[in-house]
Amino acid sequence: MKLLISGATGFVGKHLVKNLREAGHEISIITRPTSKEKSPDGVKNFVFDGQIESLIKFLKANEFEGVIHLASLFLAQHTSGDIQVLINSNVLFSTLLLEAAVKSNVPWFINTGTFWQHYQNAEFSPVNLYAATKQAFEDIAKYYFETSEINFVTLKLSDTFGPNDTRPKIFNLWLKISKTQEALEMSPGEQIIDISYIDNVIDGYMRLVELLSQDKKKQLKGRSFAIKSAERTTLKELSIIFEEVTGRKLNINWGARPYRPREVMLPWEKGETIPGWKPKISLREGIKRTFNDA
Repeated sequence: MKLLISGATGFVGKHLVKNLREAGHEISIITRPTSKEKSPDGVKNFVFDGQIESLIKFLKANEFEGVIHLASLFLAQHTSGDIQVLINSNVLFSTLLLEAAVKSNVPWFINTGTFWQHYQNAEFSPVNLYAATKQAFEDIAKYYFETSEINFVTLKLSDTFGPNDTRPKIFNLWLKISKTQEALEMSPGEQIIDISYIDNVIDGYMRLVELLSQDKKKQLKGRSFAIKSAERTTLKELSIIFEEVTGRKLNINWGARPYRPREVMLPWEKGETIPGWKPKISLREGIKRTFNDA
């Protein structure tokens, strides 16, 4: 299939593009003019100039069979100066992309959401402004899929990890202090963590692509799915697993820092699993594959 991917230069996006190409799909990506990432050989890169007309023209010319939308701006906590860029990235750009997909008669569209849209397991309660912008786009998308033929679904993610992850995430932070043995001040560590190895996440996207390509009656239209870890632990327990698998010692001062405002103590539990998908790589195996050679 001919597929268009946004957010292809990010951690999840790079892994997804690689797997889709290996499965025989023809991939194009969409990037911003400020992007410094080089697209892989054989991948067409459309540099979006912010003009909806050029985006529609590109989609119509390529006759894509699906769009996978990964691009977003994540900020755990925002400042007043971040509001415009958050809305531009997560609401405006997303809406422009969906508008272009509808105008170009793209059959299906996978949106990427977040568990943080569901603070304390609510139907909707955003942990932060980032999560609120993700929900805002989902609400806008409802208009599009109710008034057009596009088969729109959302796949919601919690935290992710795996090889070649350069993001300042908890495992990379622990790897750093394991090498320096500097002390790290953390919260009491009783929050439950839902974290998925990247191969399991990519399997979820690949399964959705398969299901959407077969969904002639559009039974998936408007539905939301979740990638959930089969092994949830407290943050403190996760640090012990990390030590056991990697053989590295962590110098953590638990309780030295308070929990953040609206700390997620229990991840969203009500998300529907993708039909025919389940995680194949265990938490321990994922940590081993990621860090044993680090």
